[in-house]
Amino acid sequence: MSAESVLQAAVLTVLRGDAGLTAGLNGVFEGPAVRASLPFAELGELLAVDWGTKTAAGRELRIAVTVRGAGDTGAAVAALAGAVGAAIERLPRDLSGWRVASVVLLRTRLLRGGPGAWAAVVEYRVRMLAV
Repeated sequence: MSAESVLQAAVLTVLRGDAGLTAGLNGVFEGPAVRASLPFAELGELLAVDWGTKTAAGRELRIAVTVRGAGDTGAAVAALAGAVGAAIERLPRDLSGWRVASVVLLRTRLLRGGPGAWAAVVEYRVRMLAV
């Protein structure tokens, strides 16, 4: 399996398996949610570049998760974004055919979408080597 599909499946698994997130979110979706009620999280696009060595194939992947919610302030969405980050950092290091070398937070952004609408984007860099 490709590093991209393996990582996407692993991220969905850790997010959907986190008790705190499942209590605070109405769902975690693989792409844009069509019929979801706030708050929810959705995986964004995955960017992959070569990160191989002379002896092993490797990928550097950038993955973003967007948390969408509502409220007078962005505090609840920011807290959920923190929980998303904590879950991503708990990714298993051994995945199907790949070994995770590093998981690094790149940025978190809190965005206002309109009156009472908030979104937080959590972006990580994950480096993986084929085993």
